[in-house]
Amino acid sequence: MGFISWIVLGLIAGAIAKAIKPGEQGGGWIATLVLGVVGAILGGWIGSALFNVGVNSFWSLSTWLLAIGGSLIVLVLWGLFTRKRA
Repeated sequence: MGFISWIVLGLIAGAIAKAIKPGEQGGGWIATLVLGVVGAILGGWIGSALFNVGVNSFWSLSTWLLAIGGSLIVLVLWGLFTRKRA
């Protein structure tokens, strides 16, 4: 996949992850893009390490599931690090 494909995949995966887990995470669409791209990379790494499935094709279902799953993991970690302490 090319650089633009990674950005589009990250933006969409990040938006889907935020829709699945809405909450008080900070950041706008740029943070969603960054978290989505990082999540897609993390999902691809986990998929290749555990299941021998990578993020190869933009239109592959496994690519999207790994990217969204990785984005959810990154979003949860981001929420843990940025939440306000009472």
